[in-house]
Amino acid sequence: MAKFNLNSEEPIINRLHGDKVIWIIIFILSLISIALIYSASSSLAFKENVTNFSYLMNQCKFVLLGLVTVFICYRIPLGLYRFATYLIFGISLLLLMLTLVPGIGKEINGARRWIVIGPLQFQPAELVKITLILYLARALEMWELKNFKDFFIKILTPIGVVCVLILVGSVSTSLIVGALSFLILWMAGVKLSYLLKSIGLAACFFIFLILLNSGVKLIDKDIDLFPRFSTAVSRLEKFFVKEEIDQTLTAEEIQKKKDETFQADMARIAISSVGVLGKGPGKSTQRYVLPHPYSDFIYTIIIEEYGLLGGVFVLMLYLWFLYRCVIMVKHCTKKFTAITVGGLGLMISIQAGLHILVNVGILPVTGHTLPLVSLGGTSLLIFSCAFGIVLSVSRTIDIDSTKKAEQKRLEKEAAEKMIAEQSAAEKESTALLEEGKQMRPSNQEEELHDIIDEHTGEFK
Repeated sequence: MAKFNLNSEEPIINRLHGDKVIWIIIFILSLISIALIYSASSSLAFKENVTNFSYLMNQCKFVLLGLVTVFICYRIPLGLYRFATYLIFGISLLLLMLTLVPGIGKEINGARRWIVIGPLQFQPAELVKITLILYLARALEMWELKNFKDFFIKILTPIGVVCVLILVGSVSTSLIVGALSFLILWMAGVKLSYLLKSIGLAACFFIFLILLNSGVKLIDKDIDLFPRFSTAVSRLEKFFVKEEIDQTLTAEEIQKKKDETFQADMARIAISSVGVLGKGPGKSTQRYVLPHPYSDFIYTIIIEEYGLLGGVFVLMLYLWFLYRCVIMVKHCTKKFTAITVGGLGLMISIQAGLHILVNVGILPVTGHTLPLVSLGGTSLLIFSCAFGIVLSVSRTIDIDSTKKAEQKRLEKEAAEKMIAEQSAAEKESTALLEEGKQMRPSNQEEELHDIIDEHTGEFK
């Protein structure tokens, strides 16, 4: 294993193995996060009666911890990930179940997706997305899945359990996990018939859950198995059906109607108020009125302060990262590494894409953060793990490529040495032949003189 020399005078980026481009992308996103959180956390700082500087220092702390997490995951050998896949998947699934347990699972903004263990508070759904990808990579590498029954038990059932547990706290996250799993299975070369059957079963099961939830609510209005269904339907209606506000309503009712689309409206105002260059760093005005400008709508602040150029630049970073993952997949020789890199690359890029599309008003509000940029401690650390695992694969490919290059170099040197020896032998043989040719005329001349001398003696 390659060693990381802290005492070397060589630049750090040159001492890091793996894909240098991905390392650069991580560092740039970390710097962007620090700059934006300092600007976007003004409303939160005012609400909490603290200064922006306190949030800046807190974000710097988590960014530093995130970079350490990236480095640790980058240094872990791929064999250990492969060996521990089932264990960490089981642990993350257990944590996801604990979100449903009163006293451990915490409900925020009507969504039970958080878990509280002492001072630690995080969303297990974010962690299980990574472990599910590792599970699929290991399962597809380990099992042949000769028939649909094996595929259903070993692949579809774990995916279904994860999606149902996430569905309690977030409909959009559950759908994203399902779609991401389908893309991974398609990328892994699973039979098309299996995929089509899976889509049909998933659609039927989703409809069954909707009907079950509605039936239970009819029996008892206080029981809501999947409380986020109504939130998702409401957001879709508000997004696709533009309802005119009835002016005969009271001022309080009118304000309530406006509040239903307040986030999207404020985001549109922020984006439409700037041009190519934006208002400048720290000069956002919508950060004071836009809900969650430091997390769910941080891309809006990027465009408002840095304009179209800043928005396109951040978008290109994620697309560049996805492209590097695609290149990496092509160099993978084992199914586990190829599926892991492809799955994690898609997971990060899809979440970034959804966040951006929501912020610019193309999709309804979902509440997904921007990876490595939005405010958040455990969320940032979990995405750092994902980036670190990708870099671990990249490092392994880099080391394998170095070994192959070294082997080719040695083989080339051996071949060149052999050719040189053969050439020297041929030259030596040619020299001997030339020397032999030069010796033959003189021998014939001596023989001729001997014959003449002999005949001369007979004549005398």
